[in-house]
Amino acid sequence: MPENRPLLHWFLPTGGDGRDPGGVTSVQGRTGAATRRRADIGYLAQVARAAEQAGFTSLLTPVGLGCVDPWILTSALSQHTERIGFLVAFRAGFSSPTLLAQQADAFRRFTGGRLRLNVVTGGDSVEQRSYGDQLAHDQRYGRTDEVMAVLRDLLDGKRIDFQGQHVQVEGAQLTDPAVEFKVPLYFGGASDAAEAVAARRADVQLLWGEPPAAVAERVERLRGRNPSLRFGLRLHVISRDTAAEAWAEADRILAAMDPEAIRASQERFARMDSTGQARMTALHGGSADGLTVAPNLWAGIGLVREGAGTALVGSHDEVARRLHEYTELGISEFILSGYPHLEEAFRVGEEVAPRLRRLVGAQA
Repeated sequence: MPENRPLLHWFLPTGGDGRDPGGVTSVQGRTGAATRRRADIGYLAQVARAAEQAGFTSLLTPVGLGCVDPWILTSALSQHTERIGFLVAFRAGFSSPTLLAQQADAFRRFTGGRLRLNVVTGGDSVEQRSYGDQLAHDQRYGRTDEVMAVLRDLLDGKRIDFQGQHVQVEGAQLTDPAVEFKVPLYFGGASDAAEAVAARRADVQLLWGEPPAAVAERVERLRGRNPSLRFGLRLHVISRDTAAEAWAEADRILAAMDPEAIRASQERFARMDSTGQARMTALHGGSADGLTVAPNLWAGIGLVREGAGTALVGSHDEVARRLHEYTELGISEFILSGYPHLEEAFRVGEEVAPRLRRLVGAQA
């Protein structure tokens, strides 16, 4: 694959799927319409195979109190697919980084290198406490920094001793130090503490779908701290043959949202100490008015869904152009999704991806 071609990843709806968005890492915000299709192994295998056939590079799994365990799920799905990779999310600090390295090493060996890791620090102190974690926001990022340091060295085949504030290991090493498959570390977070960790430890910094000016500002700032850092963007997509069809679908999604689900979701978001979530919420302010925050960028998803709350809405050509504009800002990878994830994997892979490739190729 040419280096200038952006990587496209897809999302696994491990909490259930349907035509409408809902909560992902928490059961809050989920409705019957959002989970009409049960997320059993049969359905998720269909999504995984659809994404593989549509040409996506890997599948992102969410992690949180409302999610099934990503390691067990992706290990099972690897047996139902042949080529597609898995971008496995885990909460840093909830288990030993040496154990994490062992799990990741086994996964990459037994799947032929189909592994990427998404390091999640956690932005909801209430949820963190449900896992037994009492650390404050910046302390959590300090711990994540140490976990990533140990994980990186072990996955690179090193024998290490590490004495940090939160992590201490002695004589840690994988059973076979030979490294056949590299495991890139993806990382998210928008606070000052998070960006400091990203600059030191991450291979790819993940951003949520903010307007281009906001994305450009963050990319420029982080590049100033680490010029080799790569950037990925997490977005939903509502792409149709015509713009009118796409916006009609966005209107349908908005009309179907349960006001109680919106209220409960916004209440939860307000209590979170996540800077990224605060930036997402600020795009809509909890209101259904003024949801178009940039050309073709719609913030309606974030009324009921935590984390990535924006969608590119428009014709296939318009969506491809907007994605291309983000590549011009320095985005080299996209993690995309659409409702339902099965059908939309084919639609985005067959209609949007080729158009994006042509735009990138023409520019090159």
